[in-house]
Amino acid sequence: MIIDNQAELTGAVLAELERAANPRFREIMGAAVRHLHDFVRDSKLTEMEFRQACGVIARLGQLTTPSHNEVVLAAGSLGVSALVCLLNNGDSGRRETTANLMGPFWRKGSPRMESGGSIVRSPTPGEPVFVQAWVRDEDGRPVADAVVDIWQASGEGFYENQDPGQADMNLRGQFVTDARGHVAFRTVKPSGYPIPITGPVGDLLRAQGRHNMRPAHIHFLIHKPGFKTQFSQLYSSDDPHLDTDVQFGVTRALVGQYVLHQDEAAPDPQVQGRWYSLDHHFVIGRGDDSLPAPPITAKTDAPRPDLVILQRTPS
Repeated sequence: MIIDNQAELTGAVLAELERAANPRFREIMGAAVRHLHDFVRDSKLTEMEFRQACGVIARLGQLTTPSHNEVVLAAGSLGVSALVCLLNNGDSGRRETTANLMGPFWRKGSPRMESGGSIVRSPTPGEPVFVQAWVRDEDGRPVADAVVDIWQASGEGFYENQDPGQADMNLRGQFVTDARGHVAFRTVKPSGYPIPITGPVGDLLRAQGRHNMRPAHIHFLIHKPGFKTQFSQLYSSDDPHLDTDVQFGVTRALVGQYVLHQDEAAPDPQVQGRWYSLDHHFVIGRGDDSLPAPPITAKTDAPRPDLVILQRTPS
């Protein structure tokens, strides 16, 4: 179609999309075209601004490596990741869910471990934590033989893939639920941390006057055939950034209560002094049990990054 004016353009693109054989592809791409064209019209996007936007999109891909995913980071910082999760869980967003963000740091292949084992594989700062988790279905019945994949940042705020000083797969491990749907493991209390700001995500946050902090959390991936694969992040109730998480991920169902023990014997006699316990329940439903492609596939060979913190502009 020869285009006579801007008003004809959207219809011409949508007409070409009708050639696509996959109806869901037509639906998604049609909505994307309509919203993108409306965005350009509503914002009166200039040619210079369009070129800048294309440059940002290109940089997102250029900065994504086997140990860092800038695209996932950007989706989280815009609230897109959280929105997709909430719309696709909890009865399409109508009720509370323990599903949450996958995040940019999941690696496949972490070691399979016996329940109660420690995921600390090298000297790691942080106070000892003994975690107990229970998995049940939507009718309240325990889910046995589910694989629970765990990963987290250290007490200094680094995931092992970012930190050459940590052993490979440090603070990562897989456990299998027993007949009660229960797993237990030992770890260290994670720290909140700033997300990387050396790329377009950092530029976006600076322009908005936002900080780049994530509240402390432990990741759980729960997988069993016949059940929908669930990613969860269990947040620390004492973290100061729960209300302003840069990735908009905190929900009430996933605020974990750390209990400090100072005068009690720890479950592991090797632990002396203060320690924490953390208990939580997760609910999974029937559905697609496939696993997504991991956002990272390797440990970095670069030096440990500097943790740069942006200050949040007062409202």
